[in-house]
Amino acid sequence: MAIDDGTAISYTALPTGVPVYDSAEAEVGTVRKVLDNAREHIFDGIEVERRDGVHVFVDAPEVARTAERGVTLTITGQELDAYPPVKAGIKRLFGR
Repeated sequence: MAIDDGTAISYTALPTGVPVYDSAEAEVGTVRKVLDNAREHIFDGIEVERRDGVHVFVDAPEVARTAERGVTLTITGQELDAYPPVKAGIKRLFGR
């Protein structure tokens, strides 16, 4: 069964709180922040709140799709669980 994540959207329109899915389409967290290089208009990645409440940064190449109702990653949930927590002070650029 495919994820019903809606229409693909730009990372700049990605709302916070939407589910994040791993490469096997299992829900692994929610979007908390979207980051970009504003000067060059390049998507850097997203901050994800994992199901355990820990916030981790996922780099742009590991984001396969951004859509109205979800984000799909190119990595597994196990890989995401191994990511270190985000340090305080990550700059929030988008997030609605």
